Amino acid sequence: MAKIDRIGTCLWFENGCVEAAEFYVSLFPDSRIIEISTVSAGPAEGNSFVIFELSGRTFQGIDGGPMFKFTPAISFVVNCGSQKEVDHYWNALSEGGREGYCGWLDDRYGVSWQVVPSNMGELMSADPKRVMEALLKMGKIDIDGLRKAGPGS
Repeated sequence: MAKIDRIGTCLWFENGCVEAAEFYVSLFPDSRIIEISTVSAGPAEGNSFVIFELSGRTFQGIDGGPMFKFTPAISFVVNCGSQKEVDHYWNALSEGGREGYCGWLDDRYGVSWQVVPSNMGELMSADPKRVMEALLKMGKIDIDGLRKAGPGS
């Protein structure tokens, strides 16, 4: 049995939890599948259960059926050090999903993500009103566009 963190995140998928975990693990460094098993009792009996790590953080996924859906009220934030990283994660996570605004997207499994520059606070502090106006017009975040929206533009 895998070691479980004291507080973790469990993702309830209608189905496809193993496929989703394998996809996420392929995207993020320091990530791995820890354990794949089958639920042995209860309403999800016979369905898949997976424990995986993304960038060293432990998650669980269960194929629990259609009773619950993901919502943007809970999202995972991917802090990116460059535009190249923003582009990489945005393109991979949004493929087959739904692009939103201000760096938000839903992936093909319905999970909500925010793909943002790790220096967003610094970018916003340059001129919060103008930078926010620029941000609200963006789907995928354009770091240079946010910089240009700051003072002197």
